[in-house]
Amino acid sequence: MRVAVLGSGPGWHTRDLVRALEARGHEGRFLPVDSIVARVGSGPGLAIDATDLGSVDGVLLRTFPRGSLEQIVFRIDALHHLERLGVPVLNPARVIERTVDKFHTSALLEQAGLPTPRTVVAENMDAAMEAFRAMGDVIVKPLFGSNGRGIVRVDDEELAYRVFRALALERAVYYVQEAVPSADGGGGRDLRVFIVGGVVVASIWRTSDGWRTNLSRGARAARAELCDSWRDLALGAARVVGAEYAGVDLFPAPDGTAYVLEVNGSPGWRGLQPFADTDIAGAIVGHLESLAAMHDSAAGC
Repeated sequence: MRVAVLGSGPGWHTRDLVRALEARGHEGRFLPVDSIVARVGSGPGLAIDATDLGSVDGVLLRTFPRGSLEQIVFRIDALHHLERLGVPVLNPARVIERTVDKFHTSALLEQAGLPTPRTVVAENMDAAMEAFRAMGDVIVKPLFGSNGRGIVRVDDEELAYRVFRALALERAVYYVQEAVPSADGGGGRDLRVFIVGGVVVASIWRTSDGWRTNLSRGARAARAELCDSWRDLALGAARVVGAEYAGVDLFPAPDGTAYVLEVNGSPGWRGLQPFADTDIAGAIVGHLESLAAMHDSAAGC
């Protein structure tokens, strides 16, 4: 197979995917996703540099670089068009649409009956302040974002006013989520569960001295053994958004409830690989092989 690995830069994860592709006899090439050129009325319809994306056998999407609303919409549109051309894309565009937007993810989780913390999303500062007063201790997150960037914990009304006022100046959407106490009495411990093709391939505890648990911000990782209920919860969350592969964050609370905090549709695995029994990049490539084979079979009917 000829596979395009789309992302914001040729970093560790991109190189790991190319390695896994080559180890299985495929050709993998990194291409910057913000360099897509679309043509209507003349070919190729979608290309990056000299590569016709419509002619590749599969696309692995790593990350989207930050951009304006128009830029993000165009990239999503391009992925949708690739799928219409019959190119398998991991993750599909519909999954990126659902997981890049925290409100969309939270609403889908609630609709499916999966436990997720109380959340209020609004454009109105008064509504955000009302949500803070009702919950008392909240995590304020950007609607779009990852790796813990732009996240603030607020448990003081004056600080809440200052944070919300700053967001108002940016014309941001307020995503205000209840800060659920952790089962161990602290706040800096949660689970990251990595799923590929409906199978859990790795799971870790992420622990930090503060309340943020992102490995990219210095949290510590340790192997986690999942009980059946946590495994089912993580798999259910991935199914709700339709993810072919995903990183699901679970947060065990003192009352025994495990909450789904987030479903990441373009998750990293560098911090998980040392605790996994399988090659995670290889599992992703193997799943792409299966989808490509299913596509070829269906095309031959």
